[in-house]
Amino acid sequence: MGWLPCSGKSNTKANKSKKKKKMEEMALDRLKPTSEKSKTDSSSSGETSNRGGSEHIAAQTFPFRELAMATKNFSSECLLGEGGFGRVYKGRLESRNQIVAIKQLDRNGLQGNREFLVEVLMLSLLHHPNLVNLTGYCADGDQRLLVYEYMPLGSLEDHLHDISPSKKRLDWSTRMKIAAGAAKGLEYLHDKASPPVIYRDLKCSNILLGEGYFPKLSDFGLAKLGPVGDNTHVSTRVMGTYGYCAPEYAMTGQLTVKSDVYSFGVVLLEIITGRKAIDNSKAAGEQNLVAWARPLFKDRKMFSQMADPMLQGQYPPRGLFQALAVAAMCVQEQPNMRPLIADVVTALTYLASQKFKPDTQPIQGSRLMPGTPPRTKRDRDKKLNGGNSSERDRTRRLS
Repeated sequence: MGWLPCSGKSNTKANKSKKKKKMEEMALDRLKPTSEKSKTDSSSSGETSNRGGSEHIAAQTFPFRELAMATKNFSSECLLGEGGFGRVYKGRLESRNQIVAIKQLDRNGLQGNREFLVEVLMLSLLHHPNLVNLTGYCADGDQRLLVYEYMPLGSLEDHLHDISPSKKRLDWSTRMKIAAGAAKGLEYLHDKASPPVIYRDLKCSNILLGEGYFPKLSDFGLAKLGPVGDNTHVSTRVMGTYGYCAPEYAMTGQLTVKSDVYSFGVVLLEIITGRKAIDNSKAAGEQNLVAWARPLFKDRKMFSQMADPMLQGQYPPRGLFQALAVAAMCVQEQPNMRPLIADVVTALTYLASQKFKPDTQPIQGSRLMPGTPPRTKRDRDKKLNGGNSSERDRTRRLS
């Protein structure tokens, strides 16, 4: 939603718009390579130069003409997808002989300019194997475009929901690998970046997959710098995607790193169950994934029913239990009950390291969960004797 001025002074909005545009230009100017700055600018910033130019972040700028050529003038045949920011195209940069993904700002969007600036700043400063790389950007006139490394396998959402019959289903090991990698990207934002960064828009469509299903977090337009010092949270307007937002953030606007942990828990549930965070095609009690899962978390015997049917029972029962336990902790209603993302990384890295070979494992389908002890001693005797417990019982009575 946009905002409207409370007073009738029309020039207030215009002044704010000019101030905002000026701040944006100053921020983008800081991102330009030093060689592009004027001699006057470099001579007046001798103090900065003496510090090694650490205030200037080298980010490549592209002319709009080059990006238009790379995408065949933003042809529909190059279109990869469309989101709240705008459309994303596949393109080839002839100057670098490189395939890239080019995101073009929807100029009619309400939040596009701010998201553009935040994403350029964030991805120019943050670098990790599980974060998508920003190749550069374009800010010609009113054109705003971002240029990323190309992720050939698309998003995690493409491989979990509404997939075509011809597309390969994700096996258990691959799912755990993706979950662990996404958690590592989030851990970098929370624990390694200084100040910490709250992602604020973690969802399956923002986890992109490279060769070998290597995951990278993308789309940092909603990211916020986290609290520092004695501050416990950041107060901000509620933004994000319905179904992924932590309840305390949605109700109060108080944002913490634990808000991201909740969102990650929803993503992990999607990975395990194959269900969408919000699915209006399902029955009333099953439309919200977390609401559907919470009562099932309390009954271990129901865990097998939570596994994605597309797995066809090919998963390690113990691994399923552990993954669901992690998800259950992440989506706790109380933020202080949720784990730190570092602990989530430890758990999922372990699960991803456990090699599971479907062709050597039995398909799960029995009522009695593998590894679950029989309910009675008679059942246990029956299991141990291959069904001949009656003979053993008769012998005991005779003796």
